[in-house]
Amino acid sequence: MKVSSIDDSLFSCKGLVGSSTTTTTHFTVMKTSLFFAGDGFTVYDCKGKLVFRVDSYGPDSRYRDELVLMDPHGRCLFTVRRKRPSLHQRWEGYLRERINGQKPIFGVRRSSIIGRSSFTVEMYGNPGEEYQIEGCFGQRLCTVLNVKKEPVATIRRKVDASTNVLLGKDVFSLSLNPGFDGAFAMALVLVLDRINGEGVDSSGNPEQILD
Repeated sequence: MKVSSIDDSLFSCKGLVGSSTTTTTHFTVMKTSLFFAGDGFTVYDCKGKLVFRVDSYGPDSRYRDELVLMDPHGRCLFTVRRKRPSLHQRWEGYLRERINGQKPIFGVRRSSIIGRSSFTVEMYGNPGEEYQIEGCFGQRLCTVLNVKKEPVATIRRKVDASTNVLLGKDVFSLSLNPGFDGAFAMALVLVLDRINGEGVDSSGNPEQILD
């Protein structure tokens, strides 16, 4: 049974699902485990209140290929799923909990299969709405740009305000420009985290697959 009665074709990143405000929004994103490359997240607002979470998905392939973004109460906001086969490491996003036959509302793919590249985010229900993700997620340094090449979201390493010390990569900042949906932005973070975890060199070290 479908969780939401919302028409998927009406989705816009401008506030249908998560937190979208008229001011710049800053989230703190934390990995919930250090044992696996991608093992779940908790996301807090600037007041320390939990806003999103992703339960541990560990090393099992069934968790690597489909992830669920939830609100603090465990309600599903987005499901992201890897599309196979795909030379471009393509992922697709579904509103709420994915059910058989449901159409995805957005897709994320590498802009090129050759070398390092940016990522393209296609909004299936809004042909004129598209985004590019540029930078290096592995270093927690990337930007989401709209079709006008204006930044709408940024990911940055977080600095401890009391000590002015740069924190580890398992804690980082996600900043959203006014009007950009927080849940949608976190769904993109989940995709980037999975793709980054899949890109390793011959020594088992993460490669920088965004550039």
